Amino acid sequence: MIFGRVKSLDAILATAEKKSLHRTLGAFQLMLFGIGCVIGTGIFVLTAAGAQKAGPGLMLAFAIAGLICIVAALCYAEIASMIPVAGSAYTYTYATMGELLAWTVGWALVLEYAVAASAVSVGWSGYLQGTILNEFFGFQLPAWLSAGPLALGGAPGGLINLPALIIALLVTWLLMIGTTESARVNAVLVMIKVSALTAFIILTLPQTEMEKFNPFLPAGMFGGFGSGVGAVGAAATIFFAYVGFDAVSTAAEETKNPQRNVPIGLIGSLLFCTVFYILVAAGAVGTIGGQPIMGPNGIPFPTGSEELARQCAMPQYADMLVCSNEALAHVLRQIGFSGVGNMLGIAAFVALPSVILILLFGQTRIGFVMSRDGLLPESWSKVHPKWKTPYVITAITGVAVAIAAAFLPVGKLADIANAGTLYAFMMVAISVMILRKTAPDVKRSFKTPMLWLIGPATIVGCIFLFLNLPFEAMIVLPLWAAAGMVLYFLYGYRTSHVGKGLVEVHEDDLEPHSPIN
Repeated sequence: MIFGRVKSLDAILATAEKKSLHRTLGAFQLMLFGIGCVIGTGIFVLTAAGAQKAGPGLMLAFAIAGLICIVAALCYAEIASMIPVAGSAYTYTYATMGELLAWTVGWALVLEYAVAASAVSVGWSGYLQGTILNEFFGFQLPAWLSAGPLALGGAPGGLINLPALIIALLVTWLLMIGTTESARVNAVLVMIKVSALTAFIILTLPQTEMEKFNPFLPAGMFGGFGSGVGAVGAAATIFFAYVGFDAVSTAAEETKNPQRNVPIGLIGSLLFCTVFYILVAAGAVGTIGGQPIMGPNGIPFPTGSEELARQCAMPQYADMLVCSNEALAHVLRQIGFSGVGNMLGIAAFVALPSVILILLFGQTRIGFVMSRDGLLPESWSKVHPKWKTPYVITAITGVAVAIAAAFLPVGKLADIANAGTLYAFMMVAISVMILRKTAPDVKRSFKTPMLWLIGPATIVGCIFLFLNLPFEAMIVLPLWAAAGMVLYFLYGYRTSHVGKGLVEVHEDDLEPHSPIN
């Protein structure tokens, strides 16, 4: 029976111990990992899109998405402290609901991390071309090197997005060299962008005007099923800005004292980022306004649409927040801080690679564990003798992300990535509730408070946001899952270690639920 292929907690820990990753990360580094991915994508890339969907209600959208992430993080913290190995939601599902559902979660995480990493690589390319090359050097890349042939809104005659390709490959190389080295570089990048955003808050909040927040919800609270507008529709998109905190749990196997440090890294990074997001959104909206451009039917024009692009080309709309590709730098220029605005643009350019780094980190660790379980080719889980990293899966993932960033469209990719993320978060909440019943005596250094409320709240919140994604983003998840099922039954089902009875150590060979430290 497929649903009977549950990998016990003892077998999971024993497998990780026999073919493990090197433990080098502490709680502070984990928090920086979470902050490194979370702060960046949403603030530097999605602020204008969120304002177009929700207007000043962008602040509420950040709060809604952050609240759902916080309750999900509480579930993550308990289960990660119980099962401190790589694999995140995939491993947790394997231990509770069996191999088939675990595969669907792992496959959804591939969608989350790979699509997001590709999108951010293209976003970095935009900063390089617009802010660095054009603003500071007056230089433009040839059209055929600046956009892929399928890039939405790309330059005519584009052949390849060379900067996006290069940055994805450089980050992949850094990850292959070593986790500690990656963490050190990430720490520097985090400090740069946190400093830049702190300066933004200090400069904008004193200049906010309350009338700029009126009307607070011009598109309403709920946009309706599949519309993707309103405060909740914006929250479904802004949710992408929080992708990354779950990457902290994928680093559990490389963490010193994971039972203590993983919960600190998860919850600490999320709380920090949520407060930061709301303050930045308040500063942006309160200074130059954040009202959306409405269509003739009273509904905001869709983000990324030709209609919105035409409106933004008109002089009366050109300076609006919702029309800017560099939202925060644009705000500072509008209120008289052009020099600081340019510096913030540079900070975004320098810091976005840290987002790509953490997304690739999460992706490679999911693939590593799926390979270690026999669901993907076992050669993919080889650990480099010198670098102590899963270099094969890292190289494969990095090349795939680089190719996607170089040639494929990136419009609406945030919503598509969110679909996979929301599914994975929901499965984690279900897993932690199941483990409370099936493994009540396993040591939990962190227990989710009021799980009877937090667990169902996470499930309902994830479904709620999913149903407020644009319809085309919602439909991607079942299509992607169907492709994954074909791959599983053609390969993974036959090669699965659990299916063959090839667990590394059986329960009788270990002390019950012995942790690896």
